[in-house]
Amino acid sequence: MSSTSKPTTRRGVLIGAAVLTGLPILAVSEAAHAAGTLPKANAHYQDHPNGTKHCSMCNYYIPGSPKAGMCKVVAGPIDPNGWCTLFAPKAG
Repeated sequence: MSSTSKPTTRRGVLIGAAVLTGLPILAVSEAAHAAGTLPKANAHYQDHPNGTKHCSMCNYYIPGSPKAGMCKVVAGPIDPNGWCTLFAPKAG
């Protein structure tokens, strides 16, 4: 049984490195593109829940760090425990 493998070329290494270094940039730009543009004041955003309703339960919420995510509609960092008048509960 013979094994044939291609030798690693400098070109292959450089292309691989370029792809790997570009991945975080793609992730950031995709997340930024998904974020909303409506000012918080227009959505009557508050950084505390409205009863049992809060952003982390909303269909528009995009999780981020434990202290702040993003919204598909409202601009800026969004507290998972916040709330706004555009609240739409997640299905299920």
